Amino acid sequence: MRHRLPSQFWIVWTATLINRAGGFVGIFLTIYLTTERGFSESAAGLVLGLYGLGGAIGVMAAGHLTDRWGRRPTVLIAMGSAAVLMVGLGFAHSGPAIMAGALALGMAAEGARPPLGAMIADLVPAQDRGRAFSVYFWAINLGFATAAILAGFAAGSGYLTLFLADAATTAAAAILIAVKIRETRPAPAPKTQERSGLAALGRDRVFLGFVACNLLVALVLLQHMSMLPLAMIDDDLSPKTFGVVIALNGVLIVLGQPLVTRLLATRREALVAPVAAVVIGAGFGLTALAHVPVWYGATVLIWTVGEMLNAPSNAALLAGLSPADMRGRYQGAYGLSWQAASFLAPTLGGAVRDLAGNTALWLGCLGLALAAAAWSLLAAPARERRVAAVTTAAQAREDLVTI
Repeated sequence: MRHRLPSQFWIVWTATLINRAGGFVGIFLTIYLTTERGFSESAAGLVLGLYGLGGAIGVMAAGHLTDRWGRRPTVLIAMGSAAVLMVGLGFAHSGPAIMAGALALGMAAEGARPPLGAMIADLVPAQDRGRAFSVYFWAINLGFATAAILAGFAAGSGYLTLFLADAATTAAAAILIAVKIRETRPAPAPKTQERSGLAALGRDRVFLGFVACNLLVALVLLQHMSMLPLAMIDDDLSPKTFGVVIALNGVLIVLGQPLVTRLLATRREALVAPVAAVVIGAGFGLTALAHVPVWYGATVLIWTVGEMLNAPSNAALLAGLSPADMRGRYQGAYGLSWQAASFLAPTLGGAVRDLAGNTALWLGCLGLALAAAAWSLLAAPARERRVAAVTTAAQAREDLVTI
């Protein structure tokens, strides 16, 4: 039976849409560094890697604070800091200042992810989470498509405009959450002690395997923000052309995600991941053959289908694997795989590209995605058993709280 999603969820959804619609800087950061600041491709990759390193620190710290302080204060601190740091990075000119700014911005901007994910898991009943995360993913990509299209034109008036607009939308999202969102952290069950986060995570082999699998997929997906624009520049295509091509990713998700939401409603989430990884790998692998905008666009459409399958099913599976009193830390650990990929994807991608060329890079992406697909398929039964156990434990915990 379909239920209406809670009104508080829609506020989180709206805040995310506002934030992502102004997410200009991430899309054009590689081009900005190489064309405006004179960074080499390797140095630009290092800056993106530092952002990812900062994000890794940020999601782990924010995951812990999400469970300790609460979801609302953690996300407000993260978003408020990100808005200020975005302006500072826009005014930074020297190499060391840009690198330090990217590291700090990564900590703040990515630190918002664990509390937002925990909020949704708190607000939405287990049977509706797949639909909720699919709708949430739709908002992220509606914002991304808007940002990609607008940023290509806004860059014409100067790259500083992108930094200032990004900061403004981040601040607006924080204000909306501050005014409209209540704290969602569940009340602790009586006569229980908080578990050691790191120890519990270290013993959860099913979850750690899930995170490792996601790392492989993320290493592939994040090449679209680091190495794809450079490959298109190699083919004498303009930054504006890259903006239009990459906007196809968001446009397809905006148009197709409602259909995918209905499709996934009858599918086992643990079995969607292997299919998604294969499709993502095929899209990036075929990029080796692309040299003109239409073919680049075709590859984007292919891996976008895989992304549409992967993101909501993974998010729902993550919520199902996370104990209620540790949702922030589990969200943080999962986010760590994305941040590790944010560091490793441009660093390794740039090295492979410099040493072996674009073809080796894209075929390597195909290999990583196929490895992740095989791993996910083999791990699916264990993941489903763990979700069932966590759901039963959460229900028992709620019963204790209400007694």
